[in-house]
Amino acid sequence: MILFYRLLLLPLLFLSAPYYLYRKVRRGDWKLAWQQRFGLFPKLPKTTKKRIWIQAVSVGEILAIESILKQLKEITNLEIVLTTTTVTGYKEARKRYQDSLLSLGLFPLDFWPCSATAWSRIHPDAILLVESELWPEHLYQASRRKVPVFLINARLSDQSYRRLKYLTPLARYQIKKIDTLYCATQLDFDRFTQLAANPEKKIGNIKLDVHFDPPVSPEEKRRSLIEMGFATPQSEETPPFILVGASTWDGEEHYLLEAQRACLAAGIACHLILVPRHTERRKSLLRSLAAQELPWSSASGACSPKSDPQTETHQAIHLSDTTGHLAHILRLADLAFIGKSLPPNKGGQTPIEAAAQGIPLIFGPNMSNFTSIATRLVSVGAAREVKDAEELKSVILQLAQNASARNTMSVAGLQWHQSNKGISATIASDIEKRLTDGEASLA
Repeated sequence: MILFYRLLLLPLLFLSAPYYLYRKVRRGDWKLAWQQRFGLFPKLPKTTKKRIWIQAVSVGEILAIESILKQLKEITNLEIVLTTTTVTGYKEARKRYQDSLLSLGLFPLDFWPCSATAWSRIHPDAILLVESELWPEHLYQASRRKVPVFLINARLSDQSYRRLKYLTPLARYQIKKIDTLYCATQLDFDRFTQLAANPEKKIGNIKLDVHFDPPVSPEEKRRSLIEMGFATPQSEETPPFILVGASTWDGEEHYLLEAQRACLAAGIACHLILVPRHTERRKSLLRSLAAQELPWSSASGACSPKSDPQTETHQAIHLSDTTGHLAHILRLADLAFIGKSLPPNKGGQTPIEAAAQGIPLIFGPNMSNFTSIATRLVSVGAAREVKDAEELKSVILQLAQNASARNTMSVAGLQWHQSNKGISATIASDIEKRLTDGEASLA
């Protein structure tokens, strides 16, 4: 199987190399990229300490492993090497975890010379993969060296599961090289079980263990809204209704603008904050906002706040077209729409962060990346699912007029989060036990 994979990958690498190199030179990360992508990590000496190699794809996974890193750092005689696939993930990891790591780098190409070189330089005693990092060569190198593999937050979207069912022998080959698999949800557990009877599987989502800041105070919320260009509310008794579009995709901003207009027409002081998933869409979104009549501003400064006290015209929309602000903006929300969930978009963005902070949620029918979680949030009353843009507008208007219903949803989200925490401590304990029990075979 591994020989077939290597033969298949060779022409693909050859054909894609020019474009890959062009992108790296253009982005300015050429030196770091070519060295570590080809496995040329700084050589790490063998020590008496146990060494775990963690691979997390990008920013989302880098943020998610915070709780795991904290738990692992409490284990004596353990050092951590962290790699990530994207340069943005690398930069985020360096900013957050540099002092907690033995080494930080980029994941090598999953081709024999690159992977084998990286392994010979890192010398891990165990590897930990995040979500769907089933790299055949990487897993083969672990199996050949008898190094245990842990896959955390393992999940299979509807599309990935359908694809792997057609490639069951390959899927089984990869999954059986994993010692312990921590599935994000029961649905993911069932899917992995159907593809391969082994390895040992447990259920728990590490993203539920991520630390979230406490709710913002009324004064902090007021100050943040003013910084975005929104007018000061007339009184504390009549605060504006804050609607947030979280990680929105193409078309969804338009639907939220329509919902906002419905709220305004009903006499609700609705402020809309749009946080697109990809800031590369900035230009098209700026054009769309410029074409509509409501005053607006953008975080990038492309449009300054448009409030005029003399004419009682106040800003109604803020476009967060710079990165890194979603977590804070969610804390300001009275209601949040989760993007990539309304047709024709598919898959859905994560609802976990908002629900865990007690933000009432709405999302469309296409949440296949988080099927089990979305279903559970709806069943406990923390979220509402809508079938299309028309129902989205109707439900937003209903909830904007009903603070009691929003409060009930908020409490349900907080309770759901609290009852599902704790897998990070279990994972760290399992890793420590495996490294201790198998010390002789891991040498």
